[in-house]
Amino acid sequence: MGNLLTKILKNNNFLSLANNGLVAVLAFFSFMVLVRSLPTDDFGKWVLFLTTANFLDMLRFGITRTAMVRFLSGARKNEARQLIGSNYTINIISSISLIVITLLINYYFRDTVSSSGFSLFFQWFPIYAVLSLPFNNSLSVLQARLRFDLILLVRIVNVGIFMLFLVVNYFFLNYGLLEIMIVYLSTTLLTSLLTMLFNWDGIRYIFHTNKAKIKVILDFGKYTTGTLIGSNLLKSADTFIIGLSPFLGTTAVALYSIPLKLTEIIEIPVRSYAMTAFPGMSKASIEGNKEEVKRLYYQNAGGLLYMLIPVMLFCFIFAEEFVTVLGGSNYAQTATIFRIFCFYGLLLPIDRLTGVALDSVNMPKQNFIKVVYMTLANIIGDGIMVFGIYYFVLFITGFTLLFTQVESIDTFISVLSGFTKLTVLELVAVVTLLFSMIGIFVGFSYLDKELDLRFRNIFSGGISFFSVFIRKSLLKK
Repeated sequence: MGNLLTKILKNNNFLSLANNGLVAVLAFFSFMVLVRSLPTDDFGKWVLFLTTANFLDMLRFGITRTAMVRFLSGARKNEARQLIGSNYTINIISSISLIVITLLINYYFRDTVSSSGFSLFFQWFPIYAVLSLPFNNSLSVLQARLRFDLILLVRIVNVGIFMLFLVVNYFFLNYGLLEIMIVYLSTTLLTSLLTMLFNWDGIRYIFHTNKAKIKVILDFGKYTTGTLIGSNLLKSADTFIIGLSPFLGTTAVALYSIPLKLTEIIEIPVRSYAMTAFPGMSKASIEGNKEEVKRLYYQNAGGLLYMLIPVMLFCFIFAEEFVTVLGGSNYAQTATIFRIFCFYGLLLPIDRLTGVALDSVNMPKQNFIKVVYMTLANIIGDGIMVFGIYYFVLFITGFTLLFTQVESIDTFISVLSGFTKLTVLELVAVVTLLFSMIGIFVGFSYLDKELDLRFRNIFSGGISFFSVFIRKSLLKK
């Protein structure tokens, strides 16, 4: 029994799952503590900082990480050093570029930035970008070397220490946003120093940088990086646009972040399930067995859809309880937004499996185009809902004041503020449904040209999925 437990704990699949699961749990509890520790406006600024920083991290490391995992895993000693050094050089250059752009924007638009919800980001991102560089590099190197145990250790140090501070701060210290940011940067620095001490980030190989390896890394990451960035924009565009709105601002960002966080939790098993289907579909595609690819696509998309139906129904019924548990009673009003996201959750299985199927049949470019369509639809839709409604209300209010000869600015403000922010946020959530439908339509159209699909077979394939599962279970017994 002891040997079996040891084997399980050392298994890479288990460590990878533990890595994603444990870090997600720690991040979730950190979110819960933070939302109760900060005023709504400050929490909105924190959400904007994290969302923007994570997106820029995707720009910094997205183009190199997949390539590093691909090439480093089978490289010899000298070649490995060249790859790691080249990876470090690329990431240093991209980090410096983003830091310079951030500083220039902050310098030339200081007044605009300081009065916006992005003030925290522009103030602290340059420091964060430097401190987090070794930490992020180590994740690429360790993943390529299949050291999921060390990845787990590094991420627990990074997320776990910060979460412990937040708990202590909530009950005893009661520090504000500035002190929380300083501790966040300190834990990032500690994690980076740890990776540098043991050379997990490969900083000692930076002088092994090779032009040919730089070209190899950059060439490989074209479409996969575009898909990665597009996928990240899908999740973060709502937050960016809401934060930029003069009508909504950081308070609305905080409100929207609660149901959005709950939706991200739903996405974790969907993403994990989709990726377990990828190897089988890829193998069948390489072997030229299109019928097997179609069968796996139908079964996995339909099976996951049927599994999510009771989950989404449960979430829809108890939406108020979920948002209250996560954010507190002040956020119970966002339950309708989460209910809209429950319908989005039902679209996720088909959307994600369609993307996985496109990659498995060697159509990454089409998967990238699919994500581009979805991202553009989301940005345009959010822009219409947020800025279009704001300026429409502004025009109607000004028009009314002009012809009724009301000169008081207080009347103008009261009419404008009477338009419910939650209504706009709910419309933004509806846009999420629309771009998901567009993504499914575009992706399915591309996949249909390759595999000759029938959409209705997804539902019959889901039934087949459970039939196969039950039959296998009975055979084991």
